Amino acid sequence: MSPTSAGSPAHGIDIAAHSPGSGRFRSDPILFTVIVLLTAIGVVMVYSSSAIFAQQRFSDSHHFLVRDLVWVTLGFVAMALTMRLDYRFYARIAYPLLGTAFLLLCAVLVVGARRNGAQRWFSLAGFSFQPAELGKLAIVVFLAHTLSRKRDQVDDFLRGFLPPLLVCGVFMLLLLKQPDLGTAVIMGGVTMVLLFLAGTKLTYLLSAMLAALPILYLKIVDTPWRLRRILAYLDPWQFRSNYGYQMAASLIAIGSGGYFGQGLGDSKQKLFLPEAYTDYILAIIGEELGFAGILGVLLLFAVLLYRGYRAAVRAQDLFGYYLAAGITTMLALQAIVNAGVVLGVLPTKGLPLPLVSFGGSTLVIDLAALGILLNVSRAEPAPTPVRTARRRSQGGRPLFGWLWNSNRRRMARRRPSRTRPSVAGSSS
Repeated sequence: MSPTSAGSPAHGIDIAAHSPGSGRFRSDPILFTVIVLLTAIGVVMVYSSSAIFAQQRFSDSHHFLVRDLVWVTLGFVAMALTMRLDYRFYARIAYPLLGTAFLLLCAVLVVGARRNGAQRWFSLAGFSFQPAELGKLAIVVFLAHTLSRKRDQVDDFLRGFLPPLLVCGVFMLLLLKQPDLGTAVIMGGVTMVLLFLAGTKLTYLLSAMLAALPILYLKIVDTPWRLRRILAYLDPWQFRSNYGYQMAASLIAIGSGGYFGQGLGDSKQKLFLPEAYTDYILAIIGEELGFAGILGVLLLFAVLLYRGYRAAVRAQDLFGYYLAAGITTMLALQAIVNAGVVLGVLPTKGLPLPLVSFGGSTLVIDLAALGILLNVSRAEPAPTPVRTARRRSQGGRPLFGWLWNSNRRRMARRRPSRTRPSVAGSSS
């Protein structure tokens, strides 16, 4: 089946009859299992990394565990709902969702709670909501809708490239006002990837990235604490007592874990490492479970990345393709940045590890987005004994080669023919 615009028939096949919500097809079981495993690892490690701190501060070692379980429950309820809802529904609410996210990002700058110099959250009854998380998902849905609807104009600078770039730019400016440079970079990265997949000219993409570099430079140089983070990144041991404290403590935690770790619950650095149960939970995994633990978590994210893009290239239409690719890219970039910071490859940035770090609205939005991804994955029929035997007899194909060939065939089908229509047989 060739991808078409959202909701349109393809080569005489009734898409509604094979809708992801019709029950004929099932969601990707491997993707679902990876999601459950990462979330379960997160619950265990949140308790392990926060129990002593919670006991000291709240006289209750289960304080963060209970809250995390509440967010996990809400997240899986949201995932169950989005997994059953036909993903084409989001094409109809792309603009209302985008408008809602925009209003919330504006409102948080006025009435949001301020923490550590940043104004990013709405707080109520001890719980907080970060509208930037909804903003990321809204941008993905908007881009998927726009790029699938204007699939023949992606090479046009004014009509195909500039509008989505301007919308993303407005959202990034609102994020920078909070300030939240990390989420802004993730949002910009997702936009660039989706525009690239849509077939936008590389000159447009490179020009946009070059134009953003001076803004990024000024945001770093003009903000003293960001500049200090860069200095700490270049030499964390020289600034170990101040600017580089988090990075140095993270590297010590990972180094002391060795190959197989100190044992679950036996971390020492969690007593000194700030945000041990959120942004730096991977460092505690490294200390308690060792290199094997970190490798296991990263392999699970690699499987999630593969199955996510696999769902994208097998989607029934272009909207599903861009939606699945955007959600997968969003989570992949966040995981890469978090792991890079923890391992000392990137400067310190406050981004949680998806599904693993302590919950909150981030976990709920991520699980809801993964529910949408699981719904897109239902485009492929469930395996039957005959189909399974046929695939085994044919043998598997290389991961990247298979993805490349699938995407190349998809792009070839969606390109309009450049040859003149035949006039043979026409008379008068």
